[in-house]
Amino acid sequence: MVFSSQLFLYGFLPVFFALYFLIDDRRKNWLILAASLIFYAVGAGSTVIVLLASIWLNQFLAVRIAPASQPWRVRLLALGITVNLLGLGYYKYVSFLWQLLGDSFVSFALPPLPPAPEIPLPVGISFFTFQAISYLIDVYRREIPPASGYGEFAVYHSLFPQLVAGPIVRYSEIRLEMDARKVDRAALSEGGYRFCLGLGKKMVVADNLGIVVDSIFALPPSELAWEHAWVGILCYSLQIYFDFSGYSDMAIGLGRVMGFHFPENFDQPYRSATITEFWRRWHMTLSRWFRDYLYIPLGGNRHGTLRTFINLWIVFFLCGLWHGAGLTFIVWGLYHGSLLVAERYAHRRWRPAGLPAIGATFVLVSIGWVFFRAPTLAVAWDYLAAMFLVGPAISDYRPLAAYLHRDTLAYLALGVFFAFTPLERFYKLRFDRSATLTAQIGLATLCLIYSMLLLAANSFNPFIYFRF
Repeated sequence: MVFSSQLFLYGFLPVFFALYFLIDDRRKNWLILAASLIFYAVGAGSTVIVLLASIWLNQFLAVRIAPASQPWRVRLLALGITVNLLGLGYYKYVSFLWQLLGDSFVSFALPPLPPAPEIPLPVGISFFTFQAISYLIDVYRREIPPASGYGEFAVYHSLFPQLVAGPIVRYSEIRLEMDARKVDRAALSEGGYRFCLGLGKKMVVADNLGIVVDSIFALPPSELAWEHAWVGILCYSLQIYFDFSGYSDMAIGLGRVMGFHFPENFDQPYRSATITEFWRRWHMTLSRWFRDYLYIPLGGNRHGTLRTFINLWIVFFLCGLWHGAGLTFIVWGLYHGSLLVAERYAHRRWRPAGLPAIGATFVLVSIGWVFFRAPTLAVAWDYLAAMFLVGPAISDYRPLAAYLHRDTLAYLALGVFFAFTPLERFYKLRFDRSATLTAQIGLATLCLIYSMLLLAANSFNPFIYFRF
């Protein structure tokens, strides 16, 4: 089920909140659990069994890790991490590895393998697997006690606003709110505002820019001029930002209405002056996850320059692989790892700042998005060749105006404004200033009405990060 679908907005959501505010507080968690499983089953079908198995396995291990002696605690933690990663690996990477193996057989003139097995990918498995691993590690470190029972952990692990595309919420961040949550006028207002803002980001900006992106990335190299390529990747950079941050805003808003405080996931990342700053602002919960559960345990920057660089490459290789089973995602991850290595080396002599640094960082990030968007490495290289004027001669040129209509230019300008203008304080309702509050309520209302009009006129597009 998709947040920006009619089924969710006009069916699931009003029924859920009508029941949520009618029933007794002691039964709210059971309603959340039932609604979350229904929400997931509608989109994931029979693979809901994977989520149920994850709930049972991780709570079963957590309650045994907490009191165990040290040798057994380590073994149980290792078992839990291994089983979680094996599950993720089976559903997400077996077909990819099988395809690579088949290609190598062909390269060495060996008999071809049969087609790769078709394994249905459980929606959001990358997110809830990482969430489960963080839970087991935090219990092992004695930073949190295990959940009081399978029911409480099931509510946390399947919480529908953030289940399939984040933010990656740690149990410690909402543990105290599992039993007692305060929902007042401020929570309802802030949550509703944030949800409407996210819906507008997705429906108004991301989906409309996505039409341009799909058209330009579908062009063959003989028709892809440099100006088409740069406009296409500019639109995609904004599309993926407003699509994913829009989902995060909607998830945070829904959680706020329910009484939960989810962590922020985006902080206007395209205003970053360095790649390091970009990763502190982009998909912040994933960046924290890799920092706390991989980069620091690997040694971080505590063992010399070379080891630091190797750790960064490892982290971003795995970050790319986490995003997708494909060589394009691996190259994207290694590209960002290499940028961070180069940046750390260069910063010993020079520290960029100001608008030129922001522009350079945005261009570097946008170049990386080519690998993220392209279906194959060959397509990515052809696209980059067009961007940098080393592609084939254009045999069938179409003017840029064929892709950038008047309304598309308006959406593009809107995206650029909200991506680059300092608006941190605008994302939270300002009850202390009536002028700001009026503008915020007006913006939220406009987002909601226009999004509903677009939804009525067009079919919805799934969120980009749903495939991860």
